Amino acid sequence: MVSAPGPSLSVVVPTLGSYDVLRRVLDGYSRQDARDGSFEVIVVADQGDPDLGAVDNAIGDRSYPVRRLVGSRPGASANRNTGWEAASAPRVLFTDNDTIPTPRVVSEHLLWHSRHPEESVGILGHVRWAPELKVTPFMLWLDRGIQFDYHTIVGEDAGPGRFYTANASLKKAFLARVGGFEEEKLPYGFEDVEWAFRASKHGFRLLYARDAVVDHLSTMTLEFWKKRVHRLAGSERRMVKMQPEMEPKLLWMFEKAAARPRVRGRAVRLYPYVPRWVPWLGRQVHVNTDRFFKQELASHFLEGWEAAGDDPGVVAPDVAEFEIARRTAGQAR
Repeated sequence: MVSAPGPSLSVVVPTLGSYDVLRRVLDGYSRQDARDGSFEVIVVADQGDPDLGAVDNAIGDRSYPVRRLVGSRPGASANRNTGWEAASAPRVLFTDNDTIPTPRVVSEHLLWHSRHPEESVGILGHVRWAPELKVTPFMLWLDRGIQFDYHTIVGEDAGPGRFYTANASLKKAFLARVGGFEEEKLPYGFEDVEWAFRASKHGFRLLYARDAVVDHLSTMTLEFWKKRVHRLAGSERRMVKMQPEMEPKLLWMFEKAAARPRVRGRAVRLYPYVPRWVPWLGRQVHVNTDRFFKQELASHFLEGWEAAGDDPGVVAPDVAEFEIARRTAGQAR
């Protein structure tokens, strides 16, 4: 008797709060165009999640195999490690509890892995703001280098530095060879950057699958990011202490911004409407908007860096921090 083949892809979804959005994410996997049985979903609840029952309710009954696990310690790194180590498939897709997959996500990741079966090749999918959100100038700016950097990718090579775990897949054997995400020192923030750095020493190559799209259902604000960069400063400081070959790019960026003459941000309102290529005005709008937002965040990052000291402790986010960012998720245009 021949046993049925297992799944070809394990989708790992770390989660902390945001139960209604998690339900919508899982609904998205019910609409995949991939063949039945080709994937499973592993939802990994954070140890700090206050309501595992709400996680289970969000999972409910699904048409695809789904498991709920709990991370070995607080933080997204531990949640992802718990997920990929338990994966039944030879390929693992990392995504988030606020990134809703479009119908081709699973099939596109599988297609690209079939075209590139080399163990060290990973696949990067695209992350866009959910269509139902009102995308502010700040959210648009985040997606041009600070949060994501898709617009500068030429061809199919994304480069290891763009390993965004909101939508990226790897061979499980390669994960085992490189080792998992750093749980203790980088529970959340720069953990994917540090992993990609280690992976690059094993020949890691990351390819960009533009049609593997997820919708990011999370409204980000400048005020929220002031708190986030304060914490991320400690993460970057720990990362470069762990890996002295790595560069503190955010530190250098915010130091440079803080040293420049202040701008008032009057160009921000034009930013979504004036392309950079427009003669004179386009460059002025984009340069001034970029400097304005960097300067608004710079003092918070630099304070966080100094507060971290030479032996920065770990400050992991809790459920309240995530809810601040997602309280307006689903706001209609």
